[in-house]
Amino acid sequence: MPPMKDARLGASTFFASALPHDICGSNGLPLTPNSIKILGRFQILKTVSHPRLCRYVDISRGKHERLIVVAEHYERSLEDFQRAGKPVSQDKVLQVAYEILEGLEFMNKHGMMHRALAPRNVLMDCRGNVKLAKFGLYHMTNHGADVDFPIGYPSYLAPEVIAKGPSRPSDCSHGELPRPSGPKVDVWSLGILLFELCVVSWLITPEYQFELPENVLTLLRKCLTFQPSRRPTPSELLKDPALQEVSHLYTPFRKPVSLFSSSLRCAYLELPEDISELCQDEGEEYLAERSIEEVYHLWCLAGGDLEKELTNKEIIQSKPPICTLPNFLLEDGECFGQGRDRSFLLDDTTITLSLCQLKNRLKDVTGEAYYPLLDDEQSSLPQSNSSSELSAAVALPLVIRERDTEYQLLRIVLFDRLLQAYPYKKNQVWKEARVDIPPLLRGLTWAALLGIEGDIQAKYDGIDKDTPIPTDRQIEVDIPRCHQYDELLSSPQGHMKFRRVLKAWVVSHPDLVYWQGLDSLCAPFLYLNFNNEALAYACMSAFIPKYLYNFFLKDNSHVIQEYLTVFSQMIAFHDPELSNHLNEIGFIPDLYAIPWFLTMFTHVFPLHKIFHLWDTLLLGNSSFPFCIGVAILQQLRDRLLANGFNECILLFSDLPEIDIERCVRESINLFCWTPKSATYRQHAQPPKVAGDNNGFGKTPSYYSSDYQDLPKTDLSREPLKLSELKAESSPRISAEDLIDLCELSGSGHCKAPTKKTKSSKPKILAVDIRSSEDFSRGHIPGSINIPYSTAFGPDGELVQCPATSTLQSFRGRVIVIVSHAVMRAATFAAHLVKVNYPRVCILDGGINKMKFTGLLTVPSPQI
Repeated sequence: MPPMKDARLGASTFFASALPHDICGSNGLPLTPNSIKILGRFQILKTVSHPRLCRYVDISRGKHERLIVVAEHYERSLEDFQRAGKPVSQDKVLQVAYEILEGLEFMNKHGMMHRALAPRNVLMDCRGNVKLAKFGLYHMTNHGADVDFPIGYPSYLAPEVIAKGPSRPSDCSHGELPRPSGPKVDVWSLGILLFELCVVSWLITPEYQFELPENVLTLLRKCLTFQPSRRPTPSELLKDPALQEVSHLYTPFRKPVSLFSSSLRCAYLELPEDISELCQDEGEEYLAERSIEEVYHLWCLAGGDLEKELTNKEIIQSKPPICTLPNFLLEDGECFGQGRDRSFLLDDTTITLSLCQLKNRLKDVTGEAYYPLLDDEQSSLPQSNSSSELSAAVALPLVIRERDTEYQLLRIVLFDRLLQAYPYKKNQVWKEARVDIPPLLRGLTWAALLGIEGDIQAKYDGIDKDTPIPTDRQIEVDIPRCHQYDELLSSPQGHMKFRRVLKAWVVSHPDLVYWQGLDSLCAPFLYLNFNNEALAYACMSAFIPKYLYNFFLKDNSHVIQEYLTVFSQMIAFHDPELSNHLNEIGFIPDLYAIPWFLTMFTHVFPLHKIFHLWDTLLLGNSSFPFCIGVAILQQLRDRLLANGFNECILLFSDLPEIDIERCVRESINLFCWTPKSATYRQHAQPPKVAGDNNGFGKTPSYYSSDYQDLPKTDLSREPLKLSELKAESSPRISAEDLIDLCELSGSGHCKAPTKKTKSSKPKILAVDIRSSEDFSRGHIPGSINIPYSTAFGPDGELVQCPATSTLQSFRGRVIVIVSHAVMRAATFAAHLVKVNYPRVCILDGGINKMKFTGLLTVPSPQI
């Protein structure tokens, strides 16, 4: 994104045509409001970036089909130049012509025409270069079909446009769209505009001294050719000899290389001969070095209000409700009322948004904060005069941090630099994402966390998204029901992009099928990358195998059942009381959790909550969703424990409000208390290629990667049949997990836990339920012995004895049941769960797995 420099933020407003309320579409649903259609079409304009075009920044939808457009703006225009009454040189005329044609040619390559070309829309920057404004109005309004006013100024419209007459929105209600204008209509407008420049010079110059050069006359004749078939296009007109004389003054425009491509982003990097030119002057305005999108985002955070700004300038004028009624109908049928409200016509006034409030908010941010060092050893906390306040901001709730202007500026600057250095700075992106992710850069950050690399656009373009397939009908049915409260996703453009991305995924994964819920999974990626379908597809394609491996098989019952069984064990592991109650009333995960995991909670929560949830989800491995599920249940714990089966069904049919920040916080805590191998699934994603450490660097933390990714040894967990897995209420952990968690060394003694170990690994206790004789022949260091036969009474209650009293004192730790026979250990663990002991698990393979490790110890004989 280019820096803002001397540009300003400008806002203008107009109304979309209102649709009748009693008409539905062919699918039986109400017609999409024209303002929603315009909002969807507008989005592609934000990607159009060229030195001769004013960048579009944002569009806001208000009441009564009002739309407010924010775009790059400059105070001076060609209209001001004409009003000044100064003679225009031949070079200036050719310069204006060439620069306007450059912008028009670029628009034409993107399938767009200006149609509103006039002196007031030809802006001039501080260097006197042309910047075309309002060039997207014709495109976003569907060639004028969605508004009640004509696009363009009659004085500058081409003859063929005038001859065609105005198009009415009512003419388009039956699918009869107006035929769009071609590129040549802008050439006529350019001719009129250039002619006016020459006339100004003629009017203020003595007749005997004024003489229009032949090359300019030829250019005007070409532009003002009456027949469209003989009139050149902007691209053809640029080859005119008169314009070729000035073409050498301009460097050909190169489109910036995107973050995810096969091209070198530094291929055309140029540094000044004098490196000191890069140093900022003392009075430099650092905010001007940021992109216009960033500045607008910060302006909104600092209290910017578009409607208020337009109201203050009297562009928006409020009226009493009674004055907005169209007419009164009396009993005798006589009608009285007002005529057409002219405020619903186009007012092309653009107001400049004041940045004073934003600059005042950022006055304490020093220049160094705009250029953070990226050394891995540097503190991740931003530096400024108010660094103490920013350090405190990290501890504030995420919702508050996301609305803090100063904090967001520094996070955006940091992430922007890290992403520019991706994938070289991939590890540091992960590190900073653990703190939080700035919403403005969430889409690119998620892509980096998912490891997206390479030429994703070429891959996406190579997928056939047009040939009909059997899944098309189901996709068409699902899309109109997927997050349609969101204006962007409910627009026709949103539906079209949904279809293309979903179809690309189905076509490119022939071994998988489309299941309902895939559209919900697509929604967050499409929303964040609305103008980059290739990136939305790439993120979705990387996300599904990591968290939903084989969930979309034609027969996925074995995958789903294993997943739900492991989830049941996680509930029992973390909250045995809740698990016991749900099992007693028969409220099993099959009844409520399938939509949770099949859509990774996107079917359950609105998008703004999914963003915060997935910010953390993407930092965890494939077992993290289990912890999210348990955290949701724990928020509803009191209501679940107090109700029976029917009430629980009703509760989950309309899920109550969930505190998503608390859910994330508790999920992380549950995740840290869960041994890695406890969530082992044989149907999870196979191990990754050696060397892929999931972005955590050469020394990943204990929970950074999936258990399946670790090299398999004789001490690893063995796969179980689904029937055996369902028979056990507590999860199993592997022998290598037990050794790692107990910090056992080769000497057979427990190592003293370090500070790092305490913070990253759960506290664990091994409970050996073999007989005292077997225990004395060799046991795990630090374990306690509670013989199976002495622990429980005939009713299953825990017998009070010295050994069980010791167990009670360790309540809250991870308790690993060790025995000769795993089934016996499973029964013992089930008894502990029944009496509400949390964090109970079973050693997979029993004590036999430990015999050949040399880690078992024998107690010293009593003297």
